[in-house]
Amino acid sequence: MTETLTHSPVDTRRFRRALALHASGVVVVTARNATGDPVGLTATSFSSVSLDPPLVSFYVAKSSATWPDLAQAEVFAVNLLAAHQVDVAARFARKDVDRFAVPTAWHPGPAGVPLLEEVTAHLLAVPYTTGEIGDHHLVVGLVIGTRTGHGGTPLLYHHGRFGRFLPYSS
Repeated sequence: MTETLTHSPVDTRRFRRALALHASGVVVVTARNATGDPVGLTATSFSSVSLDPPLVSFYVAKSSATWPDLAQAEVFAVNLLAAHQVDVAARFARKDVDRFAVPTAWHPGPAGVPLLEEVTAHLLAVPYTTGEIGDHHLVVGLVIGTRTGHGGTPLLYHHGRFGRFLPYSS
């Protein structure tokens, strides 16, 4: 049985305002493009998908200039940013800047994938599936390796700003 929905979606401004109230973790996804150059972008849409198999996901805007390079990568890393890495998140969110230039601290990891330093963790993944959803690309990766970083608290994104987690103490 197929039903036709008669509901209209909420307008974009209201939707953005409501979503701004949700705190999300901040990651930088990194890879090597077809010519071997490092590429990367900031994502606040990162999520675990499955434990068996170990899958993670993130979304990339269709308008992203980085997406064509990232889409060709055979391996990518999800760098879970620490609370002190606001500048890193901001740098990888900007356009027309060399994201891997100083002051970005990074080193090549397995398969040459760029790994950012001082993060809370690295997840190494291979593409599992991708799809187009609305104005974004959904990327699902199969995690093939992990490394926990220096520890510390995660960088969060809330109400259009970066912040940090303060644990509740009773």
